[in-house]
This record gives sequence, C-alpha cells and structure tokens, in this order.
Amino acid sequence: MRGHPDRWPFRHKLNLLVGVPLTVVAALLAYLIAEQTGQSREAANAARLVRESVEVAKLVDGLAGEHQQAVLLSVRHEAAGGGDSSTSAYRTAQERVDAQVERVREAFGERLPQTEAQALKNVEGLAGLRDTIEDGYLPASNIDPAYTHASGQLIDGLALDRNPELATTFTGNLLDSLLRSAAAHSEFETAVFSASTGDSNALIEVIGAIGAYDEFTHQAERFTRFATEAQADTFAGIRYTTAQSTISRQYAELQIDPGAAQAGSPAEVRESLDRALDSYDAYRDQAKTRLSITTSLIDQIADRAQHASDTAAWRALLLLGSALIGFALWLVLAVLVRRSVVRPVVALTGAARQVADVARRELARVADDDAEDEGPPRLREMPVTARDEIGELAETFNDVQTTATALLERQVLSRRNVAEMFGNVGRRVSNLTSRQLSLIDAVERGETDPALLERLYSIDHIAVRLRRNADSLMLLAGIHEAALDSGPTSLTNVVRAALGQIEGFQRVELRVRSEAVLEPEVIGDLTLMVAELLENAVSFSPADSPVEVTVAADGSDAVIVVSDHGLGMSAARLAEENARLIRRERLDLVPTKVLGLFVVGTLARRWKIGVTLSRTPGGGVTAEVTIPSARLVTGSTTAATSTPALSALAGTALPDAGPSAAPATGPVPAPPVRSAAVPADTAGLDPLPRRSRRPAAPADHARGGEPDPGATATATRSGAGPAPAVPAPRSSHAPAGPGASSSARPLRRRVRGATLRKGGPGDDRPAVVPDRARVVDAAAVRDELDAFEAAVERAHRESGAIPVPAPNPPAQDQNDPPEGAEQ
Repeated sequence: MRGHPDRWPFRHKLNLLVGVPLTVVAALLAYLIAEQTGQSREAANAARLVRESVEVAKLVDGLAGEHQQAVLLSVRHEAAGGGDSSTSAYRTAQERVDAQVERVREAFGERLPQTEAQALKNVEGLAGLRDTIEDGYLPASNIDPAYTHASGQLIDGLALDRNPELATTFTGNLLDSLLRSAAAHSEFETAVFSASTGDSNALIEVIGAIGAYDEFTHQAERFTRFATEAQADTFAGIRYTTAQSTISRQYAELQIDPGAAQAGSPAEVRESLDRALDSYDAYRDQAKTRLSITTSLIDQIADRAQHASDTAAWRALLLLGSALIGFALWLVLAVLVRRSVVRPVVALTGAARQVADVARRELARVADDDAEDEGPPRLREMPVTARDEIGELAETFNDVQTTATALLERQVLSRRNVAEMFGNVGRRVSNLTSRQLSLIDAVERGETDPALLERLYSIDHIAVRLRRNADSLMLLAGIHEAALDSGPTSLTNVVRAALGQIEGFQRVELRVRSEAVLEPEVIGDLTLMVAELLENAVSFSPADSPVEVTVAADGSDAVIVVSDHGLGMSAARLAEENARLIRRERLDLVPTKVLGLFVVGTLARRWKIGVTLSRTPGGGVTAEVTIPSARLVTGSTTAATSTPALSALAGTALPDAGPSAAPATGPVPAPPVRSAAVPADTAGLDPLPRRSRRPAAPADHARGGEPDPGATATATRSGAGPAPAVPAPRSSHAPAGPGASSSARPLRRRVRGATLRKGGPGDDRPAVVPDRARVVDAAAVRDELDAFEAAVERAHRESGAIPVPAPNPPAQDQNDPPEGAEQ
C-alpha cells in the first residue's frame, strides 16, 4: 500500500487530494439536504393528515350527539312505561353519522389506514344496537359502552401518537390529545345528561361522568404540554362557556347526592326528564362550541405542520443552492490551483521527454551512424510560469538542459577529434607502408639472391597486411577513399587479392562456380571485406584444416561463401553477431574483439551487401556474402567452366594447357598481393604476372608461392632440374649473361593485385582465360621499356664494364604525403 501511490500519475494525486474532501463534504451536504427534504416531506404528510383528521373529529362529535339521542330515547321508553316514543331525532342523528363516515373515507382516500377503515366498519355495525334502541327500552348501561368504544376506535385507528412522520414535531401527540380530550368531554356531557334524567341507571351514569371528566382533565393537561400558549388558551375556552356552567352545576348537584339522582317511579322519571330537557339546549350549545374549538385547533396544528414542511423545504433548497454555489467556487479554485501545479509539471515532463527522445535518437545514431556529426541538439528552454517550488524546479531543469547540451557538444567534439585522430594515424600508416613497399620493390629489382628475395617477399607481404590494417583504421574513422586507377574486375580476382592480404593463405581452397565482374567503386571495399572474413576464418580454425571459399551465382546476384572448420560460435553468439552486422555500434563503443566483423558490417551497410553468419556442418562458421546485381557489371555473371578463365584467375601462363583441361573447382592458393585494387589492364584480360618470372625455390612454399608452371614444364621437357633462382630480365629478350634461362619471363613492375597465382604445388590443371581481345595500354608499354632498361643495366653490371651505383629510393608520389603529414 505504501508503494502503490508512488506509481500514480501526478495529476491523479492532485485529483485525489481535491476529490476526497470534496466527496466527503458532498456526502455530508447530501445527507443534510436529504434530511431536510425528508423533514419537509414528513411535515407535509403530517399537515395533510391533520387536515383530514378534522373529519374524524366531526364524526366523533356526531357519534356523541347520536349517543345523547339514544339515551334520551331510552329514558323516554322507560318514562312512558313501554309506550311508543318518537325516533325521528335519533334517526336524524344516525343519518348525520353515516354521511360523516362517507366523508371520512373520501377525505383519506387510498391513504386511509387499515385500522381506521376497521373503525369505520364498526361504526356502521351499530345498526343492530340502533334497531334495538328504537324498538324498546334499553338501559343506558348497555348503550354507553357501544358508543364510547366506537369513538375510541376512530381515534385509535389514526394512530397519531405512533406515526413517525408526526413524531418529530410532536404533532401526533398534540392532535391525539386534542381528539381524545374532545371525545372525553362529549362522554362527560352525555353521562351528566343521562344521570339528570333520573332513570334507573342514573347512579351508573354519575360514575361514568366522573370517569369521563377525569379522562378529559388528563388529556387536557397532555395537550397543554405539546401545544403553544395560544393553543392552550383556545382549548381552555371549552371550560369557560355559559353552557359549560350549566352542565358543571348539574354535575355538582349529582356529586352532592348521587343516590337522589335515581327516580323511584315512572312519574318521577318523567319529571326529571322534563327538567333535563329544559337544559338540553345548553348541551347542544356546548357540543357546538367544543366542535368549533376542536376544528380551530386542528386547523392551527395543520398550519403549524405545513409551516414546518415549508420551512424544511426552503431550508433544503437554500442548503442545496449554497452547496452548489460552494461547489462551483471550490471546483473553479481547485481547477485553477490544479492547473497552476499540473501545467508546469506537464511542461517539465514534456521537456524531460524531449531530452530523453533526443538522447535516445543520439544513442541510436551513435550505435550505428556513418554520417557526419551535425553538432549537439538544441533543446527548448523550459518556461518558468510560477514563482514557487515548481518554478525553482523549472529553472533548475533549464540549468540541467544547458549542462546536458554542453556535455553533448563536448561529446560530439571529442568523437570528431577521435575520428580525425584515427584517420590521421591511418593515413600516416598507409603512406609509410606505401613508401616501404616502394623501397622493397626497388631492392627486389636489383637482387638476385633467391633466399634474400624470399625474405623480401615475406616483408612485402607483411607490409601489404599492415596497409590493410591502415585501411581498416581509416574506415573506422569514417574515411572513404575510392581507388581511382581501377576498372571493372572479376570477382575471383577480388577474392585472390583478398588472399594476398592475409596470413596463412596457403590453407584457402578457392572454388569458382561462376564468374562476375564488379564495378570499380566497390572493388577496394569488397576486397577489404573478404580479407577480414578470410582472416577470421584462418585465425579461428585449426592450422591443418582448410578454409573453403566458393564464388557462385544466386540468380542475378553473386555470392561468396567462406567456410572454416573451427570451434565456431554458439547460436546466441551467431544471432548477436548477425544483428551487429545489420546494426553495429560506433567505433568508440565497439568491442575490440570483433573489430574485423565491425569492418565487415560497416562495408556491408555502405554498399547494401548482405552478410550472414551461420554454423558450418561439423563445426565452424560459414560467412555468406551476397553482392547485389546493382554492384555488378550487367550480364557479367557466367559459369566458370572454360580453361582460359581459370588461367586469368590464377594469374599463371600455362603454355601447354590443352582444350581438355579441367575446370577450376579445386583448391587454388594465392600468393600475397600488395593491394585490393586490380587495375583494368590486368583484370581478366591477360595472364596476371607474378612478382618474378623465376623458378620457385623451396622457400616459396613457405610464403604461399608455387613453382612456375611454365618453367617447370620447360625443365621437365629438357630433362633438367629447376632453373637457377635468379630474377629474369625485365625485357622480353633473354639476357646474354651466364645462368640465364631461356624459359624465364622478364620481371615486370609489380602493380596492385597483379601477382595472383593459380594453385598449390602440383596443381597442373589448365586455366581458363576469357575470350577477349588483348588490350595494350601505356602502362604495359612502360613496363616493357622498364624491363628492357633493367636488362641493359644488369648486363653492364654482370659484365663489369661500368660501375653500377646503388639504386636510389623511388621518388615520393605527389598523392602520398610525407610521413607525419596530415591530410
């Protein structure tokens, strides 16, 4: 629970801080409003019930009047001795009661309580008692309970003192005490009137009057507790009337001598009845006054309940309106405060996200991007919209952005300086290597010792490899220098040129299944790429295992497959390296152990060449290089099946090769070459000359050389051994000095990629030369002239006719700056 809020967004936290108190206050206000609304509704229901209870009060008063008429009729039957008495007044009272029952039902309607409906049915059930009273004498002791019980049921049926809607304002107790006091006073009046008639039940009526008066006094006191002072004064009017004085005097007389109230004969009963009838008008007036006061008080109670309902409704509306206004103001204030907090935070988040995006793009570009650095990114300044802690945070973030931009700028400058340093180092090494090769070449021209020549060739080969490393270093630094003196070259010559730049080229077996001609611009980089793959294959495989190189065609594309039989790589490592070939880190991030593959990946992405690493069956790694047709000379991909083609690839003249020679499918080791670029004048047109046209000494095999097939064939035919290990003259004419071989070819000037050989010792398979017209250019003529001059110079030196000065080092090429110079 402690960590869960930490994962919430900032705006959600603000919503929570604002929303929770707002919800609590809203709940409290809703409760208060609901309570006020409930009170208003309950007060309205109470007011309606009070107004409807007026009809019940009238019904109770009507029953009291019918009760008096029933007692009067009973007394008359007793006074007449069982004779007929008039029942018209009694029936009139019954009709008024029945009509009032219907009005009660109409007033309540569907809201009529079940108990009240049952009380109304009991009132209608007095029909049997009414018939009995009309038919003959019935003692008052039997009449009083029936009417008293009916009145009590009418009041109890309303359940005013148990109604929850009336309990909050005590309206139920107030109205219940009013109705019961009115009913008790009516029973008191009836009992006094019945006792004053002198019938046989007069004593019982006196006792009933006493009980009814006590009930009236109790309910009056109860009413006074709940009523207002004005209502109490109004209710007191029932006691202080002229009619009530008459009734009270008769009641006092009955209390003085209760036994005298009962008459002994029918004559005395008639006499007492006449006296009671003389005061009956007072009873009628008191009933009217009592009903008037009761209905007036009921109206006041109803008005009070309605006022309470209206007050509660207005209070609820006022509370609701105040709550809505308060909520509106609160929401506006909360929104303003929230915006003042959230907007700077959101702006800070956006600025931070922009910094993160810029950093992510920079990292992606740093991961593999050969383009020049355009400079550090420019980040927008964070606007300071507040002067609080968030404003201070914005200012601090602006400082962080400025510092980050300065760091990025310094990083870009440092990366550019490192790349320039690598480029300068690579140029210097390349220039020194070129000068070294020129010096070695000059020494080789005047050297005739085979052992020393062999060592010079080894040094030459190491220099070529060193220049390849310098080329790789310039590539890593982002320098791309295309060869300007090369033309379209066969793919096999490129592979052989790559073989001349590695160590252990004797273990490489070349199989040519098709031939293709490359465009000049891709020759140098492809040679470097193949040389790196061959270097890895030779370095990470056993010394006694071969490395197979296959040149084939895949539709319109050309494919070079390099397979070794070493330990290989795991599946995860292969997947990682294949991914790096597609997306490689920059020079300042690349691991040094995969530098060769880094060079391969960089060149592959530059020329859109596909390079895929896979496992060799039985162990090892197979690298497949797919050269798209866009980098090939149109229509140059052909099957390598003819004899002349192999001769061109091997760079060896086979004078005795016949037309039935086998195609070039076996291992073809190649001697070292100086560069990856092969000039157009030697690319697949003539047999490529070797470094020296001399018979191979035994030491030649140590550096990947082979016996001269032409010289070997001549010696074999003549039955002589190998020719003397001396350089041949540069001229096409045989030298006249001793030790010269008639089969030796003149030593021509070595050019880049021009010393490719066919195969290993004993490989006498004929070569295949493309059927093309011989092209003679200025370089070839110059080479022949140089060879002629060298032959003349050698003849003079060997004859001792003139002293020969030591050879001077070659002049510095204008395109190659001196050592230490920066380009």
